[in-house]
Amino acid sequence: MPPAHTGAPVIPGASTPSFRACAPEAHEPGRPGYRRLSLALFAAGLATFALLYSTQALLPAISGGFGVTAGQASWTVSAATGALALFVLPLSALSERFGRTRMMTWSMVIAVGVGLLVPFAPNLEWLVALRAVQGAAIAGIPASAMAYLAEEVKPKALVAAIGLFVAGNSIGGMSGRLVTGWAAQAWGWRGGLLTVGLMSLACAAAFLVLLPRARFFRAASLNPRAVGRTVSGHLRDPLLLRLYGIGALFMTVFGAVYTVIGYRLVDEPFSLGQGLIGSIFLVYLVGTVSSAAAGQLVARLGRRGALYLAVTTTAAGLFLSLADSLTAILLGLVLITAGFFAGHAVASAAVSRTAKTGRAQASALYQSAYYAGSSAGGTLGALAYHSAGWAATVTLALLAVAGVVTITLYGSHAARSARIAAPAAR
Repeated sequence: MPPAHTGAPVIPGASTPSFRACAPEAHEPGRPGYRRLSLALFAAGLATFALLYSTQALLPAISGGFGVTAGQASWTVSAATGALALFVLPLSALSERFGRTRMMTWSMVIAVGVGLLVPFAPNLEWLVALRAVQGAAIAGIPASAMAYLAEEVKPKALVAAIGLFVAGNSIGGMSGRLVTGWAAQAWGWRGGLLTVGLMSLACAAAFLVLLPRARFFRAASLNPRAVGRTVSGHLRDPLLLRLYGIGALFMTVFGAVYTVIGYRLVDEPFSLGQGLIGSIFLVYLVGTVSSAAAGQLVARLGRRGALYLAVTTTAAGLFLSLADSLTAILLGLVLITAGFFAGHAVASAAVSRTAKTGRAQASALYQSAYYAGSSAGGTLGALAYHSAGWAATVTLALLAVAGVVTITLYGSHAARSARIAAPAAR
């Protein structure tokens, strides 16, 4: 007879964690296996997200090196995030069949291997193609890591373990931009990319050595029809569709701003060096604080109230960034980053609460929309900047903010109409 259900939270991506994670052998704080597991996934998050955004801080240098426009160079970012958006859903399904550790291992090996080839790309076309392969490989990490943790860690330690993995993601995304910036100032953009590749190789080695083998995974047969029914059901859910749209639009703003900001700061009147431009991404630390505060905002203001505050903060930062003052631009980036991370945290958490079944697929669809927004924002923001300068990029971002407001207002109207209709139905 199987053990009784413990009431443990169901984590997106886990197949059947409710009783396996409570087994005596499951990892918990204070034991060597838990420390190894946490450090391994921290290293995985750091490596993969450093690679994912490694070219973003180097776009002006890549433009100069290949003699291409901002819009063309931006494809080195958009190709990676777009491929991640495309592959995260199918790889999440494959991890159910072939295993979490196998999926993460092969994803890591391929992503890092391609990362060591990227600095030697002979032209922009090869660079974009390699970055697309890299993004597709990276998709296997978030598709498997949450499920692995839910199956291998005791419920009381699960939040802390997931938090460390997410911290690796955010620190990796920030450090990838920071390291490439300063390395590129010393050795050129190819040297910057090689430095991140070598850093990620070290992290990958730590991941492979430290990661404990999976003890509770049970392979499930692939059933494309069942997955298709689940996905189509999510895509017919009005609330989930609104949340996917909000995630995509928030990331459109973020992708546009951080893809283009390097071009603005390398030009007159600022003329910053590549190292200082890379250091701009330290502003990401603000996002760590605002995303952590998102739960308190929702408790005080409700989900829609928290989203309104997030878009207001983001819009204020966009307007502030129009000033020809480095101080104003930095403050604007702080507000944009704080608003974006708060909005993203609110929307992504709401997806997990809204999906009653197929939470893994619901979460994967959100990630697909999220990274598709990043690709669109990076490319369109760069094209806007090339055509009409920073004001055009800000205009594009404000249109995306207006889209979030429109979706949220519509959600408020739909909820109000449902409440009014409910007594009549009874």
